[in-house]
Amino acid sequence: MSLAHLMQQRRARIAAWKALGCDPYAYRFEVTHHAADLHARGEAVTTELGERVRIAGRVMTVRGHGKAGFAHLVDATGRIQAYFKSDVMGEQFRRYELVDVGDWIGVEGPIFRTRTGEITVRADQVELLAKSIRPLPEKWHGLTDPETRFRQRYADLFVNLDVRETFRRRSRLTSGIRAFLDARGYLEVETPVLQPLYGGAFARPFVTRHNALDVELYLRISNELYLKRLIVGGLDRVYEFSRNFRNEGMDRSHNPEFTLLEYYQAFADVNDMMELTEALVCEALQAACGTLQVPYQGRTLDFSRPWKRVSMLDAVSEKVGESVHDLDPVRLARHAARFDLHPRAGTGAGGMLDELFSTLVQPELQDAAFVVDFPIETSPLARVHRGNPAVVERFELFAAGMELANAFSEQNDPDAQRAAFEAQGAARERGDDEAQALDEDYLRALEYGMPPTGGVGIGIDRLAMLATDSRTIRDVVLFPQLRPEEGRPVADDLEDVEDEAPPA
Repeated sequence: MSLAHLMQQRRARIAAWKALGCDPYAYRFEVTHHAADLHARGEAVTTELGERVRIAGRVMTVRGHGKAGFAHLVDATGRIQAYFKSDVMGEQFRRYELVDVGDWIGVEGPIFRTRTGEITVRADQVELLAKSIRPLPEKWHGLTDPETRFRQRYADLFVNLDVRETFRRRSRLTSGIRAFLDARGYLEVETPVLQPLYGGAFARPFVTRHNALDVELYLRISNELYLKRLIVGGLDRVYEFSRNFRNEGMDRSHNPEFTLLEYYQAFADVNDMMELTEALVCEALQAACGTLQVPYQGRTLDFSRPWKRVSMLDAVSEKVGESVHDLDPVRLARHAARFDLHPRAGTGAGGMLDELFSTLVQPELQDAAFVVDFPIETSPLARVHRGNPAVVERFELFAAGMELANAFSEQNDPDAQRAAFEAQGAARERGDDEAQALDEDYLRALEYGMPPTGGVGIGIDRLAMLATDSRTIRDVVLFPQLRPEEGRPVADDLEDVEDEAPPA
């Protein structure tokens, strides 16, 4: 039977409900209990009729015929059974006979345990709360492919209940982070999403136009420069969960719209922020997962403190078989060619080192590790290392082969910052379209004086991937970006998603 015919049949039932004097789209229903509340009572629920309750949920199964039947309802907390019997319900039993799978209904009656041991609500009354005109996808076929799950997240959430737990765990993760920072005197703030000049990261922006002002604006790629303006203003500990937008490729760890946590602390340096970040991530994972031994894709990631420190220069030198500590561009270019790597146009020795690291070292960083000793070229917002002028005071946090966080001893010398911006401008002229732009207003802020500052950015989506054992970033984003529905399937967007296993 075609979908159109099935929907036509369901629309006909709307008229049948109205004939019974029922509005098929209710205004409200008073709920007194949820599925989890009733199941939590355990052995206290017996075969004798107990407390009278009012529950509501989406009908996921209907079975039985004649003068009695059962239905399973799913609410925000789980699944509960309802029992319908004609000699109990009287004329209301006709309402049960009109119920379709997918309908939202409210049920009132006493709870009891069936002979098979299932906690159940015996329906004395039933109300239709919202008629489902479109049939639900069939559980084992309709919502196991990535395209349908991501495109119809609303259906994914009520068919695959484990998906709900993914987003509840993500919420516990961010709540734990907020509690951690709030307890340490940080102030949560909001900074502009529409910016006259983008900055704070290496990325291509999305461009839009403000008609009233008649100006071109950019969706932010980072909130870093605005948060540091607040440090200049005297707010000495600030943080923000920001939605950022980068006009770049998409794969299992990149989505063009993503959530970034950034926090900045005056009078601190990268070493202080390393200790803080280690404590923050551990506390957040403990709140979300209940452990620091985090299962992820068939292995266990160890977040126990202290985390390993890895020198980018040492690690790449070991992989290529000779020292690259002098950042000689000829030597680095030779090794890049040897491994068939192609750094971004316009980048120099620093970009080549980063490309070698990303290919040869990063995939092996499974347990939590801080990577240090980044070249100046790839770190225009960081201060030069006090012990080695060839690198900067910066760390990146890695786990499961993914970058999770990035941090600096922030550059607070306006002249040095201007020179770094100008070097970025030269890289742009050489073809690096992700080079950072010179921000005169930010430099003006620095000229008023910014105290010594440490800053960190954490990719919340990637951290949520680890906390929920999710293989792709789209599993932890409620509404990920997709091609138009009439276009190519989502598997074409993600090079390694087409073999993704169905949800459990």
